[in-house]
Amino acid sequence: MRWNHTPFLADEVAALSRDAGVDSILAELLLRAGIREPAAAGRFLEPALAGLGDPFLLPNLEAVAARLQAAIVNRDSVVVLGDYDVDGVTSTALLVMVLRKFGLSPRFIVPRRAEDGYGLSRSAIDRALEQGVPKLFVALDCGTNSHAEVAYLIERGIDVIVIDHHREKEGALTQGVLLNPHATAGGGETQALWRDFCTVGLVFKAMHGLLKRLRAENHPGALNLKLRDHLDLVALGTVADLVPLVGENRILARHGLRILQETQRPGLRALMEVAGMKAGQDILPADVSFRLGPRINASGRLADAALSVELLISEDSAFCFETARQLDQFNRERQEIERLMTGEAERLIESEYASHSGIVLFSEAWHPGVVGIVAGRVTRKYNRPCIVLGNEGEHAKGSGRSVHGVNLVEVLGQCRDHLSSWGGHPMAVGVSLIKGRLDGFRRQFAEAVRTHVGGDIAEARIDIAAWLEPHQIRDRLMDDLATLQPFGQGNPEPIFGLRGVVLSPPPTVFKEQHFRFWFDDGRGRRLHGVAWKMARRLPPAGVPIDLAVELAWNTYNDRRLLQLQLIDWRVAG
Repeated sequence: MRWNHTPFLADEVAALSRDAGVDSILAELLLRAGIREPAAAGRFLEPALAGLGDPFLLPNLEAVAARLQAAIVNRDSVVVLGDYDVDGVTSTALLVMVLRKFGLSPRFIVPRRAEDGYGLSRSAIDRALEQGVPKLFVALDCGTNSHAEVAYLIERGIDVIVIDHHREKEGALTQGVLLNPHATAGGGETQALWRDFCTVGLVFKAMHGLLKRLRAENHPGALNLKLRDHLDLVALGTVADLVPLVGENRILARHGLRILQETQRPGLRALMEVAGMKAGQDILPADVSFRLGPRINASGRLADAALSVELLISEDSAFCFETARQLDQFNRERQEIERLMTGEAERLIESEYASHSGIVLFSEAWHPGVVGIVAGRVTRKYNRPCIVLGNEGEHAKGSGRSVHGVNLVEVLGQCRDHLSSWGGHPMAVGVSLIKGRLDGFRRQFAEAVRTHVGGDIAEARIDIAAWLEPHQIRDRLMDDLATLQPFGQGNPEPIFGLRGVVLSPPPTVFKEQHFRFWFDDGRGRRLHGVAWKMARRLPPAGVPIDLAVELAWNTYNDRRLLQLQLIDWRVAG
């Protein structure tokens, strides 16, 4: 890997350290996050719910809140359709639970990946209408580009609300009410504050607007409903959907993770138990990304994601524990499928596509519900955008993941002639195309990526946030790092550099893939580290080396050990 570090002037670090009342290392990390003023540093380190903006500044939110208020007053029948990922599932659960608080009984439906495909499809709509035609249909985390489907609903006499954060491709919806900061005109710089929201964040803003309207009318129950209590769902969807954790997303995620830690929802408590998480333990974005999120997603990948919605909204503890165990089993099955597919994908890349700047893989045998995870794994391993496709009749369908500096939405825009459908975010997309177009798409995608980056794809890089002396790695530094949480897109976990470290004794390999290492901090204290899946590249003992590490607490048997997590190493000098 290529190590990058751009130092700041010592006077600049010292000034922010002094004026913001923080340690010099934390001051350097704040500067690296673009925070130069003491007041901004205070808002970043202690993000307050009072910092959330007026929801009615979002274009069309007033219309969404007004229609939902009318549904409550008139006791309208409502159907909610949400996507099958964590963002869609949490969005659906949040809207359904709030509407239930005000006396409605909304039905909800989640598309079945194999039968309905992605989003607001005609088959999912028809399934939703089997139990009757509602007065109001709300589509969540999908629908921005569903012109024909929205028109079909309106022709049936149904009012339609779409709350979504995906980019529009052929012009914004002209029917129904669309709440999407990417696809509605107006708002200027104010609207840009919410362009990084995922759908559950937008639903939260809509519920905030709804509450404001109901409270203005002295609606019974509106004063007693605390939206803050639902921030656990908002944090789940926001972290899992990999949106930037800055601005209001940071506020929602920071407070939501704390609420998740103490959540009283039977479904989430059961899910945390099967995921091996102890009650009351600190919950970090990694817990959402690698423990809770995959289990919520598993039902949508292998079965029906409506099961995950039921888990989140149920008050039946017995049902919740049984459902959590079922999701855990789905997740184990998904992991085995993923392991086999990832091995096949890596062999394909190394034998046929290693020279491609952007990689497109396809197999008739690959499970369409797992291709996105495999795309993420091979993208990280080979440091280039990858699209992984499975079989769907005449079509190849799947997902793509990107790397730093490559906007997949822009890249796919150059390949649109080969595609039947596509959409998503700069870092993650869904793609479908006729199988006969695969070769042409593969060539054009590789060329589009090369053009986008201005040449061959760059080698993997590490951005060193700060260089440390080993003796600086202490509890106080860990406390300072905790104030920067949650880490994620837009607020990456800092990687620290250590110069001239000498390992003693030699690293110890365990489980044939990983190794542990130790060294003295120069003041008589031993520091411990671990390197995951790096056993084939052991650093030498007794020789000065540089380390690139992240810092974490390793909690085991109610004991905490400060642990270095190795990202890369090189011979010193």
